Amino acid sequence: MPAGELSGKVAWVTGGGSGIGLAGALELARAGAHVVISGRSAATLKKAEKDLKSAGSGEAISPDVADQGEVPRGAAEILKRLGRVDILVNSAGINVPKRNFRNVSLDGWDQIVAVNLSGAFYCCHAVLPGMRERKDGLIINIASWFGRYANALAGPGYSATKHAVIALSEQLNIEEGANGIRATSILPGEVATPILEKRPIPPPPEERARMLQAHDLGKTIVFVATLPARACVNELVISPTWNRFYVGGLEPAPKS
Repeated sequence: MPAGELSGKVAWVTGGGSGIGLAGALELARAGAHVVISGRSAATLKKAEKDLKSAGSGEAISPDVADQGEVPRGAAEILKRLGRVDILVNSAGINVPKRNFRNVSLDGWDQIVAVNLSGAFYCCHAVLPGMRERKDGLIINIASWFGRYANALAGPGYSATKHAVIALSEQLNIEEGANGIRATSILPGEVATPILEKRPIPPPPEERARMLQAHDLGKTIVFVATLPARACVNELVISPTWNRFYVGGLEPAPKS
């Protein structure tokens, strides 16, 4: 990829303190974009901001995407300082250990929906006016393999929200393509990121080594971002070559 291919672009990456979000932010910065990362953990963001500045140009802000009031304020802060958001990457996402119908709480469900779905919508809603005005913009929503293929491992909250994120992306293309705005859903299979620690039985290191790694998704994000504006990748599914959903290597359901 030519250095500086995204020079002059401003990217906002939610969930940018770790995992897929941070990997995407680093790759976008290396491609020349000025990258703003956001997240809920101040300590994680501080370290991520340091890494981001080493990779290129970037900074951190701290709105909680699940907070309907904080997101517009965060977007306004970016616009005041940088004047635009050319690329939005909605990478913030959570799941809870007690996630299945037999044990998920109403609060657990609400937390998942607030971050995974409402948070993505709030951020899209905040950046769309400027993108419409410029007749240009890219929104990348990190969905999931579970957004296409439901599985008991994900639980109803995660599966439902990731299905919805794919629908959100396609609705953006339906309504905003005529305004020069394109949206992509990226559907990764298993990725070795911190969210695995929230599983009822976290996978062991030897299993994680065969999964996709965060930097694989970082490169996927920058691939989409560096395509010409006339090209829209509506949906991109990426999975480990050794795919446990194919080989039947999933951990057993925990005992009630």
